[in-house]
Amino acid sequence: MPELFRNRVFLVVAGADLLQQIGIWIRNMALLYYVMEQTNNNPAAVALLTVFEYLPIFVFAMIGGTFADRWNPKRTVIVGDALSAVSIAVILALVTGGRWQAAFAATVVSAVVSQFSQPASAVLFKRHVPERHVQTAVGFTQTMTALFMIGGPPVGTFVYTRFGIEWSLSALVAVFAAASLVQLLLPSTPRARDGGEKPSTLKDLRDGIRYVAGHRTLSIAAVMFLLIGLAAGIVHPLDVFVVMERLGLEKEAVQWFAMLGGAGLLIGGGLAAGLSGLIDRHRSRIVPWTLVIFGVCTFVEVLSVWPVLTGGVRLLSGVALTFLQVVLGALMIREVEEAYVGRTNGIILPVMMGGLVTGSAISGLLVRQATLFGAYGLAAALLILCALVATRIRYRSAEEASAVSGESV
Repeated sequence: MPELFRNRVFLVVAGADLLQQIGIWIRNMALLYYVMEQTNNNPAAVALLTVFEYLPIFVFAMIGGTFADRWNPKRTVIVGDALSAVSIAVILALVTGGRWQAAFAATVVSAVVSQFSQPASAVLFKRHVPERHVQTAVGFTQTMTALFMIGGPPVGTFVYTRFGIEWSLSALVAVFAAASLVQLLLPSTPRARDGGEKPSTLKDLRDGIRYVAGHRTLSIAAVMFLLIGLAAGIVHPLDVFVVMERLGLEKEAVQWFAMLGGAGLLIGGGLAAGLSGLIDRHRSRIVPWTLVIFGVCTFVEVLSVWPVLTGGVRLLSGVALTFLQVVLGALMIREVEEAYVGRTNGIILPVMMGGLVTGSAISGLLVRQATLFGAYGLAAALLILCALVATRIRYRSAEEASAVSGESV
């Protein structure tokens, strides 16, 4: 751990992530409240914010991952955050001029830019963070994300309610500009194939798809992400109904269970980072059993009529989910050749998002046709199936992964 905190790339990327998380939550809360005020609490307008946040993931994730493998990663993350700052400054000018609909564009801009900068950050981790520290590094960034899931909404709410939309957007400009400047401290990171003839973007994209399809571990990981996404998508929209119908509480009580889930995410990220050595030695058993625990917790949640039990399994589910995200995220960095890191992220991320959206889309139908028990039972079964799929993965040691990276550079 001390060695990791002396790694300049890790510190700079983590610092930029911290600034970006602050910006994301100011954006999320400020735009939510602003759009509700402008549309008289129109649910369709609020839903449109979510659409604008997730649609770019499907459209740009694979493209962004492909370009992350072609472009200089340092330049990509710096220019990405700088463009975010400039774009939001333009949006601020439009909103100030009375064109409130321009606020939707702030969500689109952030979502699009992240599809280029996130895989570029993964390339930086792959190239500059030693293999034995990758899981700890991913765990740390996931822990920070979880921490902001708990503390981000109050921060964003405070900024908007105290200063309004114009100052909130101004804060976004400042935060993204600061993140861009911080990343100037990154070491020079040329692409591995600099100086040679570059293939076309379309060929790069096809090569990336073939690489994932032909890589047994990555193909299995993609199936796992799909199943986890489906399960999470099914249960997420139904949380409020569990609170109301099974626990007999008011719908507003769902926020407390969401906070427990966020606390679980925080704990899970910390455990995955702190126990990286133990996990490395026993991943083949830990990952399937974590999925089994996740599945059992999911079904117990709908069976429970006691708030304390429901809160407990929600906390444990959060731990399991983040634990899995960290381990599988580290797997995707360690197992992938450096030249394919961006494209691999760009291909697999939409798979999970597709599962989330599909699960959310069918959750209402499942409840009507099979009740809450049927919906949660299906989600639990998908997680158990995912545990069986996880037993098919062959994990390489850090030394083997380093050898692969060395051959690819």
